[in-house]
Amino acid sequence: MLKVGLTGGIGAGKSEVSRLLVSYGAVLIDADRIAREVVEPNTPGLAAVVDAFGADVLTADGTLDRPKLGSIVFADPERLAALNAIVHPLVGARSAELESAAGPGDVVIHDVPLLTENGLAPLYDLVVVVDASPETQLDRLVRLRGMTEEEARARMAAQAGRAARREIADLVIDNDGPLDALEPQVRKVWDELARRAAETV
Repeated sequence: MLKVGLTGGIGAGKSEVSRLLVSYGAVLIDADRIAREVVEPNTPGLAAVVDAFGADVLTADGTLDRPKLGSIVFADPERLAALNAIVHPLVGARSAELESAAGPGDVVIHDVPLLTENGLAPLYDLVVVVDASPETQLDRLVRLRGMTEEEARARMAAQAGRAARREIADLVIDNDGPLDALEPQVRKVWDELARRAAETV
């Protein structure tokens, strides 16, 4: 099994890269998706978030009000750290569970947005970084995700810088261009990952 950490700044196109890798045969463990699962209603994770942030972060039906929580934590590094201290151990435990179900020759992609920020690179056999310029990220967040420029800049500022991500990368996928320029790069990376995974069996 080859354990790969996949990361990239918000708006860099990491989701598209992980989608392509899955289409080639990768096993995907998506930290963001798991982070949503561990704070679903009636979970210990949600109870811990409510303890830390108050019942105001719940919607009328008892689910987590993500935009509300986001507006609190992205403006305050200490509150963000408090949230991460609740969610990250739960995500780690669930990720380990999913990874243990993968086969010996599999390429297991851990899609981890905050891999750089949390110093997680040593956990993986190698790290793939999806890279885009800050201008490209900003354009995508405003144009495709409907954020205001201020919201987009705040989200970007809460993450590691481009240089820090590239520093931990074993392989870099440049996603500044159009979608059709991305696929050949991802295919090339997949071929390399599959070759290395075969060597682990």
